[in-house]
Amino acid sequence: MLICLGILCPLPSKKAQSVERRWQRFLCNPLIDVHKLYVPLVLLALKNWRTHRLYLAMDTTVLWNEYCMIHVSVVCCGRAVPLLWKVLEHKSAAVAFEEYQPLLRQARWLLRQHPDVMLLADRGFANHQLMSWLQQSRWHYCLRIPCDVLLHGPRQCPREVRRLWPSKGEALLYRNVGLWDDGLYRCNLVLANIRGVKEPWAVITDESPSLQTLWQYALRFRVEELFLDSKSGVFELEESKIRCADALERLYLIAAVALLYSTAQGWLFILKGYANRLIPIGTEALAISRLDCGGSRGWSIKDGSC
Repeated sequence: MLICLGILCPLPSKKAQSVERRWQRFLCNPLIDVHKLYVPLVLLALKNWRTHRLYLAMDTTVLWNEYCMIHVSVVCCGRAVPLLWKVLEHKSAAVAFEEYQPLLRQARWLLRQHPDVMLLADRGFANHQLMSWLQQSRWHYCLRIPCDVLLHGPRQCPREVRRLWPSKGEALLYRNVGLWDDGLYRCNLVLANIRGVKEPWAVITDESPSLQTLWQYALRFRVEELFLDSKSGVFELEESKIRCADALERLYLIAAVALLYSTAQGWLFILKGYANRLIPIGTEALAISRLDCGGSRGWSIKDGSC
């Protein structure tokens, strides 16, 4: 981002002022439709993925405790690539369903030619409205739920997730459990206490529960790397002095295009056989990536009962 602004490339004062004015006009121009400019590019990059499952990761990040950025990203090539985003004047990473529902609707329309889509999201998104929307959309899902969620099984009294945690290295598989106070929404559940990860996981899915469920949910961690690159890494959004939600959305357009391009180049790098030169991923994601999702080696897997 600093390169784009001319900060790393010293310019004569008059030229620097001219570049700054042009950027100001770009960021403050209400006629610029971010998604109309960006979406055709990312859809072109995804056109050959229709025969494969498409993983979408939804998450939020906060800037300066003033703005919340909602992301819907495509997980591919070992990275999370921005698909859609929205900036709110909101001091918390927790947002209401009504705020991100338009992004989900738009994503469903844009990806209508992709028959196999799975949504990945963290604990803050697991709610009645999202579950209802997912059932109507026919998307698959892997969602992590909080430890205080009530589970309804064959027993008369519902039990909280935290009362069912397995021991380290163990996973419990539950089928057709009801969620929350009413038990209205039924799904499958995987509880896992993973070595190398701080907290146990409770992941719900519409598919058959297995270690594959954990591997799929772990793809969401690619978003953490995306946020790191965007906020304090390569693009340094946190260093910008912009305090306008619309202008931040336009500014992120530049970062999104750069991320899309660099990810495509990275995938080409892998295809040419240079994968061993790539930088390792974070420690928690690395612990998850070592899961033997094809079998039960090193794991104690049991069918749970609540």
